[in-house]
Amino acid sequence: MIADAAIDRMIAAESERFVAANPRSAALGKAAAHHWHGGVPFHWMLDWGTPFPLFADRAMGAELWDADGHRYDDFCLGDTGSMFGHSPAPVAAAIARQASRGLTYMLPTEDAVVVADELAARFKLPFWQVTSSASEANRAVIRWCRGITGRDKVLVFNGCYHGAVDDVFVDLRGGVPELRGSLVGQVYDLREHTVVIEFNDIAALEAALAKGDVACVLAEPAMTNVGMVLPQPGYLEALRAACTRHGTLLVWDETHTISTGYGGYSAALGPPGDLFVLGKPVAGGVPCAVYGFSAEVADRMNRLRDAGEKGHSGIGTTLSANALALAAMRACLTEVMTPQAYAHMLPLAAQLAVATRAVMAANTLDWHVAHVGARGEFVCDPTPAQNGSEARAKMHGRLEHTLHLFLINRGVLIAPFHNMTLVSPATTPAQVDRLAEVLDQCLKTLRG
Repeated sequence: MIADAAIDRMIAAESERFVAANPRSAALGKAAAHHWHGGVPFHWMLDWGTPFPLFADRAMGAELWDADGHRYDDFCLGDTGSMFGHSPAPVAAAIARQASRGLTYMLPTEDAVVVADELAARFKLPFWQVTSSASEANRAVIRWCRGITGRDKVLVFNGCYHGAVDDVFVDLRGGVPELRGSLVGQVYDLREHTVVIEFNDIAALEAALAKGDVACVLAEPAMTNVGMVLPQPGYLEALRAACTRHGTLLVWDETHTISTGYGGYSAALGPPGDLFVLGKPVAGGVPCAVYGFSAEVADRMNRLRDAGEKGHSGIGTTLSANALALAAMRACLTEVMTPQAYAHMLPLAAQLAVATRAVMAANTLDWHVAHVGARGEFVCDPTPAQNGSEARAKMHGRLEHTLHLFLINRGVLIAPFHNMTLVSPATTPAQVDRLAEVLDQCLKTLRG
């Protein structure tokens, strides 16, 4: 529906516009390339599709300013790390307060007690641990599940993302499990211990779990990193029942689907899991994550440790649960990630979905919009994907690149990896209207 020639013209024009508008970022990028590999401190920062990296200066709420002084309406929000706004005042104050009192002790603080009580009350699981990232939390959870079940396999869904966890980098290609092609330095075959199936496929789920060798299913209740794939009615309930029936532990990774509501997708829409992982926004953007688990799982963990040799379990790092992270997490959970915050975010995200659909219709584009609470996604295809394979087939990389570059040049940021948007407690209706307006300008230009 969009001509390749129109895409090529827009990429050329918008690249030229970006270069002309961002001399300071260009200079910083050139200087950074002397010693940063790829010119950035982390290679994902190259994924925005701009001619050179856009250097940030500061951000507050749902706004960001770059090194050249341009202001942006930010719907990316650090790819979820700042989902509740950049530098919320309570978190900033807690960080400043703790910074003068020591950053890490290898000892608990009073904040730890408050955080644990808040997590248990909100997510309905009695026991918790802290890590430095959701990747680390997922690795810990997989170890615990394998240890307490005596089983070696983990089941994941095709197209999933659970951070930098080796076990999850297995995809289905034409129905055949393959190691993810972009994986670097993998020296053993992950397929020996990882089972991958399509989301929303009950028959495949039953067949995989019936073998009795799957320790846990690690899943998002709605897939968010291969586009957005929503569960079909009854699928999550079938997943929960199958795990219970076959003695497999169900782990919800709600790092992204915390956008759904106050207690995440599983609290708002069910069903509950045996373990729960939350990273990215839980401490307002300070590197931190948590994982929680049931009393039964806790008892099995205790018995496993009591029976084994004492020493390093392979779980945890020196800076896990540091004092700074706990202070930030206390402030974020009790003063930022509140029911009142969601009461602002969810209706405004629904308004954005309506506005985006209206833009598609006005430009006679049969595209669709999906959203889970405050998280939305517009997909350049008429029908929602049912699984990871379908979602990949609906991606249009050059077209998405074009859209992103046009938006950036007009002061709007969405996630660089696909067409994902987040609405924060600081996002305003005017920002939502402006995103829709700029997207409309982009599509009208592409359509001629």
